[in-house]
Amino acid sequence: MQDVYGVAAFRSRQQVLRFEQMLRMEGVPVRIVSTPRDISMGCGLSVRFPAEDSERVLRLAKAGDTGNLIGVYRAEYDGARLRVMPIR
Repeated sequence: MQDVYGVAAFRSRQQVLRFEQMLRMEGVPVRIVSTPRDISMGCGLSVRFPAEDSERVLRLAKAGDTGNLIGVYRAEYDGARLRVMPIR
């Protein structure tokens, strides 16, 4: 069984919290999670969101003040292996 979700990674924790709040206000179900190891830079926290909301999250990231954004990624568990691929 595959678990697929999106991850937005930032350089600062403050930006993670700000982006999480922005997505919640737009109705996107989100959580703050540890940044996957494959995304080696950043503050260690990321915003996790449903993969089906990726396009909306990308639009909001481009429209908002996300200067510390490292990237938006698709994370996919296939068994015990996590694969992370950049969306942006």
